[in-house]
Formats: sequence, structure tokens, C-alpha cells
Amino acid sequence: MSSRDDITGRPKTIAETIDLDIEGMTCASCVTRVEKVLAREEGVEEVAVNLATNRARVRIDRPVPTGNLIARVERAGFGASESSGKMAESGQHATEIRRRALPALILAAIVTTIAMLPMVVPALGEIVAPWHFELAIVQFVLTTILLFGPGLIFFTAAAKNARHLSADMNTLVALGTGAAWLFSGVATLVPELLPGVTAHDVYFETAAVVVALILLGRWLEARAKDRATDAVRSLAGLTPNLSHRLDERGEITDVETDFVRPDDLLLVKPGEAVPVDGLLLSEEGITDESMMTGESRPVEKSVGDRLIGGTVNRGNALRMKATGVGDDTVLAGIIRIVEEAQSSKPSVQRLADRVAGIFVPIVIAVAIVTFLGWLLIGEASLAEALIPAVAVLVIACPCAMGLAVPTAVIASTGRGAERGILIRNAEALEIAGEISTMIFDKTGTLTTGEIGVVEITRRPGSTLGEEEILRYAAAVERLSEHPIAASVVAEAERRGLSVPAVEEFTTTAGVGVSGDVEGVAVVVGRRAAMPEESLFIAEGHSVWISIDGVAEAALRLDDAVRPDAVAAIEQLHQLDIETVMLTGDARSTAERVAGEIGIDTIHAEVLPAEKAEVVRGLQGKQNVVGMIGDGVNDAPALALADVGIAMGGGTDVAASSAEVTILADELDRIPEMIELSRRTLKIIRQNLFWAFIYNIIGIPLAAFGLLNPMIAGAAMALSSVSVVSNSLRLKR
Repeated sequence: MSSRDDITGRPKTIAETIDLDIEGMTCASCVTRVEKVLAREEGVEEVAVNLATNRARVRIDRPVPTGNLIARVERAGFGASESSGKMAESGQHATEIRRRALPALILAAIVTTIAMLPMVVPALGEIVAPWHFELAIVQFVLTTILLFGPGLIFFTAAAKNARHLSADMNTLVALGTGAAWLFSGVATLVPELLPGVTAHDVYFETAAVVVALILLGRWLEARAKDRATDAVRSLAGLTPNLSHRLDERGEITDVETDFVRPDDLLLVKPGEAVPVDGLLLSEEGITDESMMTGESRPVEKSVGDRLIGGTVNRGNALRMKATGVGDDTVLAGIIRIVEEAQSSKPSVQRLADRVAGIFVPIVIAVAIVTFLGWLLIGEASLAEALIPAVAVLVIACPCAMGLAVPTAVIASTGRGAERGILIRNAEALEIAGEISTMIFDKTGTLTTGEIGVVEITRRPGSTLGEEEILRYAAAVERLSEHPIAASVVAEAERRGLSVPAVEEFTTTAGVGVSGDVEGVAVVVGRRAAMPEESLFIAEGHSVWISIDGVAEAALRLDDAVRPDAVAAIEQLHQLDIETVMLTGDARSTAERVAGEIGIDTIHAEVLPAEKAEVVRGLQGKQNVVGMIGDGVNDAPALALADVGIAMGGGTDVAASSAEVTILADELDRIPEMIELSRRTLKIIRQNLFWAFIYNIIGIPLAAFGLLNPMIAGAAMALSSVSVVSNSLRLKR
């Protein structure tokens, strides 16, 4: 996306998405209206508006002037500006709402005390009775200050809505509290306009308390929403503001990180964060990459290794060359992906938005019918008919509906990012919980991708133990530079064996190595290097070991199974997910790996082009298919799967084809991701249930006069806060 073609109307020449910051949205109805007006612009392909982040993401299929989009939003009664791409300061919105909520609560408390205390304390009522009119005037003044001071935002938004023949939560609040204030004001100042109504029949406290409680609810919501976006905000704050740049003479100059350019030489001091992506020039280093992978163990680096911006130097000072800066860093890419996921919508959110879009007009109609019903059928007075109508308007504010899904998505994707699970969109988050079949590529996914010792077969009747033979073999192999030798040594180290010293070491090209170990003659090499008389049958073994002239064992080398594979497969089985291996390797190799880790089904000797066909075949059997891979040949299958999952150590092509990337490159994060998805869906369903059931129960109660507007306002605010708080459980 080209950067900032702005509100002057210049079209974006290279663009796929345009991000806008939206002001004034308060409920799901607002979201629906903003989406509709943006979708009408020619060239707009898709629009996703997120109430929790107050951001609109517009996908375009041709150049679109950003100014046109902003103008459309403003004509709909909202504020809009092109997103800077940076997260707002934590607590900024909450602080703004608090400045309104606190004075409103104080004024509402005074008005309520004046109105209710004489009724609660009868003796006091007799004392203040002569000043009843004066006290009504005080209530009128204080309520007017409250409504048109801190509460003015409701009336301003409602007026904008009226100009565009639309309605939202602000309309409900303004109508309800405005009606109560106006009725009470007329009853106090010009009672002759309302025959039968006196200054005793006023409801200033209703209007005051409703506005104060809704502002309180918004303040609590804003605080909770700030917490929900903390994951992305903390990522954005990982890189330091200043970098230490080295010149040709080795002198250090501190510059703002924004001004670091590719190929700049930088110094990273111990304990500091790496400012940008780059290559290590120092001989060695140690970094903490937990922000990327969720793995707390330090990572050793050597010359030429990649350094990732935002990781922390845990060793000596590092010299590095910048390669990726600004929006081209790995961290910037992660932030973009998480923000995209938090701005996208699962299908359940789109359903909730459609319902909320028609909800407000219906509520207004119900309030009018309630008022007329009480007035005409119930033969109530004007005051008695007004109160239930106001209660209907207040209780129906669809805040909870609008927050039910986005807050859960934000909390979930943020938690995933903290754990090294990068979820690209909300659709993948929703579908992942429904996965019934998980397909694994073998090489590099279930296995390490490196040759290792997978089996040691001893000569029948051998008196030497397996680990003793391996010690001898590793002793001579340690001095060899052959890749197979490294595998033998690595196996000994994995088992914690102490490898003895070797004397008289010799190597014969194409045959093997030999040496004297603890007074024993040891030869490790091809079968041809072994004494014929002691050879034995060992199919598939390629390395032989003789000790004191006797072939004691043979080693089978193959791509070694990852140490976390068995546990990951067991966890998936516990989640009732079938596991499938998809590999181009020989069936015998695939069966060995599958048997070792417990894979259910094998598809071996499959060509890269055929992998996608296997995925399609499983989907045809009503399976929700997840595909895990790391190579270029996995990309088609990853793209076709219902949820494609790329391992962090794989290729960029695989990662770009997948909806989920496991940054930690650890298989046990896959069942964790599925459990996170299932928990998220559970939370979303709970949120929607309580949001809808609240209105289904509350509106009839209010219409029949069983719910006071003040209680309705408190319940409405509580429902919104409870939805957000429930979503925040996903962060734990």
C-alpha cells in the first residue's frame, strides 16, 4: 500500500487496503452504517469495521481516493482520518471518557439525592416540602448541565444520525433521556402545558443517572479494550527509539531508529533491544527471542546469522549491518498481521452486525408502541406512559452486541502472538476450532530435516551394550568432518554419554575412520570396511562399527523425528482430531516415522502437485482440514486447506500461503492454537447469548412497566462491561 495519499483526494496508485481511524462509533449499528457507506464507493471490494479498535479496513480492487472514503464516513455522522499505522497510546481513549464520566457521576449523585432522599427519609420530606419547587429547579439546572456537558456527545451524535435518517445507540440514549428531561422541565417551569402534572411528577434523576451510568460503562469498556490491544501495543514498543550507528572510523552516533537505513552499521549494547533487522558481524552473540517465539531460552548467534528487530541482546556488545528497517522488519510484519486479524471478522460477527443493523429502528418502534399503548389502552397519564417508553430505549442500547465478537478476537489473537502463534485473520481463528483432520508434512515438520541416528542394531550375541558401542563410535567420528560423523556425535551427546579421547586417528576417503579408544581398536564406516566373518544382516543400515576386529553394530541414519512430535500428536488425539502424514518419501520411511509418533494415516510417495489433491479428497468427506508444512512444495496444499499452518522455520512461500504461522517452530503450539480457537468460540457464544438474552428479557419488562429507566441504564452498562471482561479471560 502506498503510504499517505491523503484527504486531498489523490488516489492511491499501488494499494490493496486502506486503513481509516473512525471516531464516534458506539455500537454494532454504527459499525454496520460505516461499512455500508464505505462499500458504496466505486472500487471498494470489501469493508471490515472493528468497534473495539475504532478502525476500518477497506479492500480495494482499483485506485480509490482516500478523501472520498473519509467524506462518506463524515457525511454518515462520524469522524474519519487515514490511519497512521501506529497504535494509540494505552489508556488515551479511556482517559477521555473518564473526564466525562466522573463529573456526570457527581452531578447524577446530587440530583438523585435531592430527588430520592425525602422519600427515603419521610421526616426530611416534611422539612423540605415548602421548598419543593426550588429543589426541582436545582435538579433541572444540574441535569441540564450534565446532559449538555458530559452527555452532549449523545445528542450531537443523534442529531447527525437524524440528518442522515439513521439511528444507533446514541439515538436511543438521546431520545430516552431527552424525553425524561424535557417532560420534567415543562412540568416544573410551565406546568399549565401538562394538565394534571405538577412539579412532583419529575424524572430529572432518571435522565441524569442513565447518562452517568452509560458514560461509566463506556469508561470501563475503554479500559478493558485498551487491555485487549495491549499485545499489539507491546509489540510496537519493543524496538528502541535510538540506535547506535557506527561510522567508518568506528565512532558511535546515536540516531533515531526511524532514520536507520539499510546497510548502516550498528552497535547493540548488552541488555539493549536490537533496533532493526540485520546480519550479525560480531563473532558470536546471544539473543532473547521470546517476543517472537514465546520461547524463553536464549539463542546463540554466529557471524552472518540474522538478527530480528525487537529481540534483546543477552550477551556481549554486538556489531550488525541493517538489512530491514521501518515497515520492512519482521516485527512490523507481525504487527500488521495481528492488526489485520483483529480488524477482520468471523462469520458469527457478520451475523451479529446484520442483526444489530435492524435492531435500533425496531426498538424505536417498540418504544413508540409502548408509549401509545400505556397512554391509550392502559389509560395512563402522560408521565406514566413516558417512563416505560424511556426504559425501553435505554435498556435496548446494543453496546454488548457490538463488543461481543471483536473484543474476543482481539484478546485471542493478542494471546496467540504472545505465545508465538501468529493468526492472520479471524476466519482462521474461527475455523481452527472446528478442525477434524490435521495433515502434517513429514520432512522439516514432523522431523528435524537433518540426518540423525534413528536405530542401532547390535550383532546377535554381542556382549557390548548399545551405549558403550555408541561411545566408541562417537570418539573416532568426533575428529571427522563428514556430515554422518556429526550425526553419530550428536546422538551420543543427546544421550548424555561421555565421549572418550582417541589416539592414532586415521581416515580413508570413501571407506571410514578408525582409531584407538581406551586401548580398543575402533573402525566406523561402510560395510566394506568390516571383517567379513562377523558381518550380520541389518537391512537399511548404512554405517557399521567394528571393535577389536569384530562388527559389533550397524547404524541406520535417517531424518530424525522432532522431540516434541510425539506429545503434539497425543494432544491432537485427545482433542479428537485425526492425524495424517503427507510425504514424498518412501513408504517404509513414512511408516517408521508414523509408527514412532502415533500418526493415524499415511500418504507416502506423493508428488508436490498431488498434495493438494489429498487435501481436497479429505475435504470431500466432510472433514475440516488443517495442513501443516514448511516447504515450497507444501504451499498449494496450505492454501487449499481450511486452515493452513506454516512452521516458523520454513520458507517464506509456505508462510505466505498459510493463515497461521507458528513462530516458535514448536509442534506443541498447534494443539494450543486449536484449544485457543475453541475457547474463543466458546467465549463469543457466551457473549452473544448474554447480549441477546439481555435484550429479549429486558425490553418486554421495560415495556410492561416492570423496569425503571435508572435500573435499565445500570443493567445496560453492566452487560457491556461483562461482555468485555468475559473476553479478557482469553488473555489468561
